[in-house]
Amino acid sequence: MAVEVSDLDQMQAAYKEAVEQWIKAIREEEALASGDHSEAEIDAWKAADFREEDFREKAKEAKKNYEGALREKFFNF
Repeated sequence: MAVEVSDLDQMQAAYKEAVEQWIKAIREEEALASGDHSEAEIDAWKAADFREEDFREKAKEAKKNYEGALREKFFNF
C-alpha cells in the first residue's frame, strides 16, 4: 500500500504539534520548579512531571508513526 503525500503531511503535522505540546509541558514544569518551596508547590511540580511524561510519550508515538510511514514510502517496509 502506497503512502500518500497528504498522509505524510498529516503525520508530520501531528508530530510537530505533539512536540510543541511536549515543549509547553516542559516549560510549565520548569516554571513550577522556580516557585516557592512549599509542599503544595512540590505536589504541583510532581503533577507537571507526570503531564510532561505523557506529552513526551505522545510525541515519541507520533514520531514513530511518521518515521514508519517514511520508511514505507521510500524503502517499502
